[in-house]
Amino acid sequence: MIQKDLSINFLGVEFPNPFCLSSSPVGNCYDMCKKAYDMGWGGVVFKTIGFFVADEVSPRFDILDKEDTPFVGFKNMEQIAEHPLEENLATIKRLKQDYPDRVLIASIMGANEQEWEDLARLAEEAGADMLELNFSCPQMTSHAMGSDVGSSPDLCRRYCQAVKRGSKLPVLAKMTPNVTDMCEVAIASIEGGADGIAAINTVKSVCNVDLQKKIGMPVVNGKSSVSGYSGKAVKPIALRFIQQMRSHPSLKDIPVSGIGGIETWEDAAEFILLGSGTLQVTTGVMQYGYRIVEDMKNGLMHYMEEQGVDSLSDLVGLATDNIIPAEELDRDYIVYPHIDQEKCVKCGRCYISCYDGAHQAIEWNDAIRSPSCDKDKCVGCHLCGHVCPVGAISFGEIVFKEGRQGDRRIEDIRL
Repeated sequence: MIQKDLSINFLGVEFPNPFCLSSSPVGNCYDMCKKAYDMGWGGVVFKTIGFFVADEVSPRFDILDKEDTPFVGFKNMEQIAEHPLEENLATIKRLKQDYPDRVLIASIMGANEQEWEDLARLAEEAGADMLELNFSCPQMTSHAMGSDVGSSPDLCRRYCQAVKRGSKLPVLAKMTPNVTDMCEVAIASIEGGADGIAAINTVKSVCNVDLQKKIGMPVVNGKSSVSGYSGKAVKPIALRFIQQMRSHPSLKDIPVSGIGGIETWEDAAEFILLGSGTLQVTTGVMQYGYRIVEDMKNGLMHYMEEQGVDSLSDLVGLATDNIIPAEELDRDYIVYPHIDQEKCVKCGRCYISCYDGAHQAIEWNDAIRSPSCDKDKCVGCHLCGHVCPVGAISFGEIVFKEGRQGDRRIEDIRL
């Protein structure tokens, strides 16, 4: 079995590996966190604690599925920890006593500057290694807490300053995606004293509507509400915000803890390549249990071996510079699709999708049920390949648009 060093120093704290439970139902008590540590997780972000004690609804989850998948998106109506603050602090203290070599991050949330300062002090006294400031929960019942705070640069700055008055621990500010531009609030958080950024929290959503009852899901005594959406479906949103921050001159060197749709080692590697030093997981644990970390660690080590990398930190941010503004993309050539007729199962999906949803470039021979590409109409969008159920359509011939080749050769183009 391939062995690689997955340890990483993040905000001055040594993580045995980058995989952490995110602040959520999966890290809500001593027994859950203990099991996660025993299964090999590098760290735990304990479910958000505060003076506020949550009074939860039932039921509180909903899912978005597609065909035969269990679900691609997950709606969660939970708020912060439902246990009293004293109990949560005692749990943090006990976990650090029993697992001194594992990282424990206290997620905190106050309703005013004094509460933020007090929570920071109490969490440090309990033995936490780091603080994560929850500026981003989208289903709090008070506008003084959660994502309403995370959309206000002024509040983020002030609350970070308050936390720094209460504690000397490294601080992560956890961002909400329910904003147009995350950079403004992230910069304000750093100005207030945050040492790094955690992103993203869940996306405000209505996941489904019951067509008979005409009520959003889940139904709570005849009503529902907008709340947080997570799971695999939010990964593109998370990666976009992380890339946006890492590309900003004021944030490009700020450490990031990546969150949002991480279920496989490939997901983990994508977040790392876009600049995440540590990774936080919830929905993957809900689906597969804590043992999923074994698969993610093993896959990441094999990827490091393939890439000739010995240190995980050498991978952080390698893809950032390869995502550029749209106006800078090379628009000089077309990549035509190649249809492998031996693989083709004659289903006609490519023809229908191209005709009804693209550029009518796939032609269909009805006699032999066979598709072909009309290059005079094809624009190289490759919708046909994405809908093909058997992978019979791949990238084919590369042709420069008229007058665009210049000194370049076709073999210089890399897909």
